[in-house]
Amino acid sequence: MKALTAARMREIDRLTTERHGVASLDLMENAGRGVADYIAGRHPDLDRRRVIVLCGKGNNGGDGFVVARYLAARGARPSVHLFASPEEVTGDAAANLDRWRERDSLNVVTTAEALEAIRPELAAADIVVDALLGTGLSGPARGLVAQAIDDVNRLATRAEIVAVDIPSGMPSDVFESTGTTIRADATITFTAPKIGQLLPPNAERVGRLIVHEIGSPRELWEGDESLKLHWLEPGEFRSLPLRRAANTHKGTYGHALIVAGSYGKSGAAALAGMGALRSGAGLVTVSTPAPVLAIVAQSMPELMTEALDATEKGTVAFRAIESGHWRELLEGKTAVAMGPGLTTHPDTARFVRAAVADCPLPLILDADGLNAFAGAAAEMKNRRGPLAVTPHPGEMARLLGGTTAQVQARRLEAALETARAWNAFVVLKGFRTIVAAPDGRAFVNSTGNPGMATGGTGDVLTGMLAGLTGWFGATNWETVLGLGVYLHGLAGDMAAERRGEISLVATDLVRALPRAFRHTLGALGHA
Repeated sequence: MKALTAARMREIDRLTTERHGVASLDLMENAGRGVADYIAGRHPDLDRRRVIVLCGKGNNGGDGFVVARYLAARGARPSVHLFASPEEVTGDAAANLDRWRERDSLNVVTTAEALEAIRPELAAADIVVDALLGTGLSGPARGLVAQAIDDVNRLATRAEIVAVDIPSGMPSDVFESTGTTIRADATITFTAPKIGQLLPPNAERVGRLIVHEIGSPRELWEGDESLKLHWLEPGEFRSLPLRRAANTHKGTYGHALIVAGSYGKSGAAALAGMGALRSGAGLVTVSTPAPVLAIVAQSMPELMTEALDATEKGTVAFRAIESGHWRELLEGKTAVAMGPGLTTHPDTARFVRAAVADCPLPLILDADGLNAFAGAAAEMKNRRGPLAVTPHPGEMARLLGGTTAQVQARRLEAALETARAWNAFVVLKGFRTIVAAPDGRAFVNSTGNPGMATGGTGDVLTGMLAGLTGWFGATNWETVLGLGVYLHGLAGDMAAERRGEISLVATDLVRALPRAFRHTLGALGHA
């Protein structure tokens, strides 16, 4: 799903009304009802919840009045506060203000004393609906509204904070706020995600991001080639033939080769192999140094294994290139992943660089596969086949010769610049993982959780990407890689629901992959 600027969103709203005959008042009604539906779905006991709705004078406030009306219809008794005089509210927002006032009372907050009076209510709230400022914000929040935002963040610690369209104070078009911003637990945005919601540090204040369609036809923006930033969600994967035909066999779904592991790091190879198998590859071979082959082979009976020449330290030796064994391994394979647990042994790094240059198949390069190119990233351009790299911020920093902080400060730019420079797909891992394509498109993921910050989860992702690439190929590789990233995070979320974030380990994620696939297929209507 493509992400929009505030100006583009206004244009879409205008065209929806003028060209497609959907009244702007109906768009506001649909927006507010969607937020109320989300809240009611989360809180079936609305009649016992303390609900506060904070409204500004603009259309975002108008959405808030609609939310209050629908929550009241479901049994809630929302306390509605307008941070402006009623006379300042105009247009559709004024119409919905009048509808609310016909139904219930309104508290007007235009002085510091009036704000002081509602602070105890904020501290006691179960649900706070933030409808103070919308996507039209042109600068930092100021005055009484800025104070209210600070009060919500400081006082409403026991409440679920639900932002309407965008957390108040957050700009729509840039990734960093210059003023105070609501810290939401969930944001229900309308029509499409806004650019400023997708990446840190703003994304940390968005909470769970839900896109609610309010009646604008997708044709108004989906075909626009100038929109380069996408949000990964199931609709992005409609082009992939995820349903399997009855007359297929294991050869139909590809043969992934995983080059991974070393003495003491056999688990990395095993986890990558498990990830490839659970992602639908027909066949998976794990090629690993001879001293650890037996350990890897015992991890999952469905895995095939191939021994590689080993150094005295139990890592892959360059002899695998010199002997021709590497070329033999590539025969009959459809995708390759290389890197987990290989170590940075000099002879192993030499093997990696030669293997990457010589591989004609789609290749996913991760972990120590990337570390082999530290200080020599330009060499990655000298290769025979398609390449995807999957660095975490530290690995990216080593490749670029900078620091992790520098990469994190400009994640999107770093991913796009390296994708162009290396003519490769870049999967920059971390909070809101980015998939960047050489043509300038980028895809931002929002599945996943902090419990996945544990050893082995990256190895699982590498295997998943190899398995999916082996199955679908690299013709639309950004979609295939995006599916792997999305499923990986979703499986992590599902595993955390059962195990909790603190106790989550990589094998929990592998076990959750079937449910993640079922959920995604269901969202696409394939259940």
